[in-house]
Amino acid sequence: MVRSMEPLAKKIFKGVLVAEFVGVFGAYCLFNKMNTSQDFRQTMSKKFPFILEAYYKSVEYSGMYGIRVQDQEKWLNSK
Repeated sequence: MVRSMEPLAKKIFKGVLVAEFVGVFGAYCLFNKMNTSQDFRQTMSKKFPFILEAYYKSVEYSGMYGIRVQDQEKWLNSK
């Protein structure tokens, strides 16, 4: 009975690994897009403000300050 479960366990393990890889790659792509495009950050502020807040906090934690202020100034001037 133990041997019959091994192939299933391997398939589940591989599925979990693939899901984690896709998640990490997706998070990296999202961060990279937000880091390079102020317009995309504006879109994110309207649709997913909690994700944008996490982006701002992570960038400020890394020591890069002023992105939030630059975005707010541009968005206020464009109205």
